[in-house]
Amino acid sequence: MSVKKISKNDILNEIRNQITTADYSPEKVISGVKFIELENHILEEGDLSEIIRVNSRGFVEQVPHFKLAQINRVRQIPDSIKAWHLHYNQDEIWYVAPSEDLFVGLWDIRKNSETANLSMRLTLGGGKSMLLYIPRGIAHGSANFSQNPADLYSVVNRTFDLKKPDEMRLPWDSLGEEFWQPLKD
Repeated sequence: MSVKKISKNDILNEIRNQITTADYSPEKVISGVKFIELENHILEEGDLSEIIRVNSRGFVEQVPHFKLAQINRVRQIPDSIKAWHLHYNQDEIWYVAPSEDLFVGLWDIRKNSETANLSMRLTLGGGKSMLLYIPRGIAHGSANFSQNPADLYSVVNRTFDLKKPDEMRLPWDSLGEEFWQPLKD
């Protein structure tokens, strides 16, 4: 039995104009943002990821110009959005364990950047062990769509100063409410 090929013309007229082709081209990355894949070793009793390696001078080996100053943990409850914030003098490295899921938004609001006003959506965790480097001036935030709390580890290159916080804010819906909604496919 031979299989006959079909085309868009073989689809019902009332459906034909709704059909599109998925776009599989690589997503444009905001200038300066880095994704650093880590090896996640699966063991009989669980798994292990080496997250950050710091040299004798305090610099993170995965991001050589980044000098470690502080490590924070943020627990994000289900159905919450924590956005937008940015720093003028601080860079961050984010990590979420492979066993958890956290939706991340990035938005380049640097006036003179080659990717000015570009936004990105991605997931940290989700079975992968990966670091996300976020340079200063990139607005960033997260949303937890899962049914469980998610722990975000934030490694920063400046200690927090309560008297002069380098923690600027924008309204969570600055790119529209739909930015923080899962895609429906």
